[in-house]
Amino acid sequence: LSLPLALQKIGLQLRATLENITRLRAEGEDFRWYLKLKCGNCGEVSEKWQYLRLLDSAPLKGGRGSATMVQKCKLCSRENSIDILSQTIKPYNAEDSEKFKTIVEKNCFSIFPAKKASLLWFAAEGAESGTPFNDINLLEKDWNDYDEKTKESVGIYEVTHKFVKC
Repeated sequence: LSLPLALQKIGLQLRATLENITRLRAEGEDFRWYLKLKCGNCGEVSEKWQYLRLLDSAPLKGGRGSATMVQKCKLCSRENSIDILSQTIKPYNAEDSEKFKTIVEKNCFSIFPAKKASLLWFAAEGAESGTPFNDINLLEKDWNDYDEKTKESVGIYEVTHKFVKC
């Protein structure tokens, strides 16, 4: 994403094939959105994965409020911020299967997600049974388990994601 230095709203879109499962979601204020971040000023991309959590808040310079993360670029020293918009967090449901859906939006000021997010520790539930499944790791693009209540396999397959301007 090459974007001008300004506040941008960026959405994370998910697409997957769901089998007997629904409400794939980021659960709780301590859910960690793992990202590699890119400075909008100099283009430096973080080497390490960094995470954002709803429960984190840092003050912006000049008393302009707060953001989920405020950090100085290691290369150009510009202060950048990114803020998770909690009201935009949405589950990925059975009827969304095989379509891109925005599951979260972030306000980004001079810092943007690089091409990839790390999709870890989601929660979901059995489509028919409501059986809870936690700690779903989507890094391998596929996940499966077994729903004891319905005696059916459940799965999330062909997981892909992208960042879009909102």
